[in-house]
Amino acid sequence: MKKCAWIVAVLGLMSALAAAQDAPTSPVPENSSQGSWHDAHAEDRMFFPRDMLWGWAQVDLAPPHNEIDPNLCAGNAGQYGGADAPCSLFARYMLSGILEVRPFGRGLPRRFMVYGAPAFLFGKNVPQKLYTWSPDAIGVEHSWGVGIYLNKGFEFRLTQHFLFDRLGARSTNLGVADLGTNGPWGRYMSVGVRKTFGTRRW
Repeated sequence: MKKCAWIVAVLGLMSALAAAQDAPTSPVPENSSQGSWHDAHAEDRMFFPRDMLWGWAQVDLAPPHNEIDPNLCAGNAGQYGGADAPCSLFARYMLSGILEVRPFGRGLPRRFMVYGAPAFLFGKNVPQKLYTWSPDAIGVEHSWGVGIYLNKGFEFRLTQHFLFDRLGARSTNLGVADLGTNGPWGRYMSVGVRKTFGTRRW
């Protein structure tokens, strides 16, 4: 019963937001931090328009004593083998990003999008015991979802987040300090609303 109440509440909220944002279409595009929203032009294709992809990629380096902890090994992993502890899943490098795909270029479907957000972790470190620059693959934390642009910078989003996927030889149990594959967030599904605002300088 509570689940049904939540669904009804979310749908009601979405309807209220959409109704509150209804206004006569203006020839001036809506600016947001992700670019400008505009109505489809006559020359826009229905499928796979030129502006169907948007995203970013980022590379991070964590300096020694500040490693990225994906919550796969206990913080005291060094007590179970010192510098040779088998559970050394503390990352030096992270490659992350997001890709949004809007496959439709005309009509109401052009408000629809699919997105994915992976984060790849690399390194071999044990807090207080071992600090290396090794690029050994640890795994990937990822989520994907769908979204619908409402109006005035508001988007409705449905996100599915997965368990952490370990890569290579590190996909097995790594001893007493191994915390499993829940990773930093575990598995979850969420319903949300995103509001973008402002205009990027570059």
